[in-house]
Amino acid sequence: MNEAAPIAPAYDVVVMGGGLAGLSFALQLLKDRPATRLLVVEKARHPVPEAAHKVGESSVEVGAHYFARVLGQLDHLKAEQLPKLGLRYFFDGDDRGDLTTRTELGGNTFFPTESFQIDRGRFENHLGVEVRAAGARFVDGAAVRGIELGERGASSFVTFVVKAGEAERPVETEHPVETEHRVEARWVIDASGRSSLLKRKLGLAKKNGHDANAAWWRYDERVAIDTWSDDEVWQDHTGGRRQRWLSTVHFMGAGYWVWFIPLSSGSHSVGIVTDAALHPFGKIATYEKALTWLREHEPQAAAQIEGRKGQLQDFLALKDFSYSCTRLYSADRWAVVGEAGAFLDPFYSPGNDYIAIANTLAVDLVVRELAGERLGARVEVYNRVFFNFYENHLSLYEGQMPLFGDAKVMSLKIIWDFAYYWAVPASFFFHGRLTDMMGFARHKEALDRVSELNRAVQGLFRDWHAADVKIDPVFVNIPGIPFMYALNKGLRDPLEGSAFDDRLVADLALLGRLAAELVTEARRDLPGIEVGALEELPEAPGELLATVLPLLQARGTAPSVAAEAVAVP
Repeated sequence: MNEAAPIAPAYDVVVMGGGLAGLSFALQLLKDRPATRLLVVEKARHPVPEAAHKVGESSVEVGAHYFARVLGQLDHLKAEQLPKLGLRYFFDGDDRGDLTTRTELGGNTFFPTESFQIDRGRFENHLGVEVRAAGARFVDGAAVRGIELGERGASSFVTFVVKAGEAERPVETEHPVETEHRVEARWVIDASGRSSLLKRKLGLAKKNGHDANAAWWRYDERVAIDTWSDDEVWQDHTGGRRQRWLSTVHFMGAGYWVWFIPLSSGSHSVGIVTDAALHPFGKIATYEKALTWLREHEPQAAAQIEGRKGQLQDFLALKDFSYSCTRLYSADRWAVVGEAGAFLDPFYSPGNDYIAIANTLAVDLVVRELAGERLGARVEVYNRVFFNFYENHLSLYEGQMPLFGDAKVMSLKIIWDFAYYWAVPASFFFHGRLTDMMGFARHKEALDRVSELNRAVQGLFRDWHAADVKIDPVFVNIPGIPFMYALNKGLRDPLEGSAFDDRLVADLALLGRLAAELVTEARRDLPGIEVGALEELPEAPGELLATVLPLLQARGTAPSVAAEAVAVP
């Protein structure tokens, strides 16, 4: 709802977009610099509906830490959102109509570093209240109509119109009354989502080569995966606690994955993501077509949602949803954050992570500049920092979707991808080193090497898939893998001075040993496999994957599925 207080003619910062990225940016900036004159312009009216139709419901460690600790919203997340039992995956098996016959990779306990399932509508309503309380002028029901960017120190101007609410309209008119405002801004922040106001204006759009499509919708009632089978062995994998539904659940197949995400409002989010080359967009473009597609590829999931059309809250389909941007930050005092800039793929739930990363870099630039600091090369360094993380993360998806149903290769890929995430981008973020230019310079050679290592390992997974190893269905408990548990727990360690550098060096070395173990196992399955740059890795003793590899052997040679996969530390 729009307040009666007048809109000022000038602000230090104008944020175009009051969704998750824009409100988070505003709150972070006001926490770091409370005196900032800040205006947020949002086209939707607040409060927005709960279970709002937006991506980003599933958070992982960086995004959760950003919302909980950096923005100070832990109390809200614990009281008003759902705890998340990690990411959970079901791969191809003999019977996709019975998930107890599919290899499952997930957790039977929570990792020490928390994450949450986020009802976007509920959270954005809360952030809107928080931002106003922190001193921002938050104008909802407003549409940006013009942007005039200043150069060489000149101010920018943003023009927007505010539609009067029902109670504010003259009785005699049937049409909404619009009031136009043109405000001066020292900084302009584009948080407009896929409208991408600045990216379009400045021609910053960039293809990223990841051609994937998505369709998703929400039901107003829970879809509890724990009720899909009463099989005692399957229930015992999670200690009989029937809490799998708290995970972000993925059903995996060649060229696709399907998600199920619970929301604290009682709604349940369901989505399909496909490789455009293997599953054309037209197959999932409507709710009816999406259900037909599910009946063919994930019949058990389809059976669980048959007859729920009356519970349907919304439906959206997006073609070629992944994209990039040539730059996010400018010395001319503008920045682009959230989906207005770049978007990867929801597979590892990275959307909130990149809000956290982009916002933190942007807030640091704004605070420094408003304090009188000349930004100089820092702007370009921050653009490189963001896109180095983004492009390394993109490599986890590029050309990888054809192997998504491969239980063995994908189980090991997910373990690698998690380890890389916790050791590199998450470590920099959790330990407050994202804006440490000297730190990045100090470790540049090592970080470049591990980026090359990651790309080589992703290539190994693609080639390894050709072995087509069929395994017996097993349960792999990720928190029970000792080095994985330690990496996750280590994010919470206070690392002062050189302790961060020492930890980073140790974790990068660990990634090298893990890559070597993966090469050894790939050669067992496919003796002639080409490993390229990975050939130079020293032999590793094999202790990192010692608890996992025995489970992932060819059929008839692995331990019984009835055995616990890995013990919880």
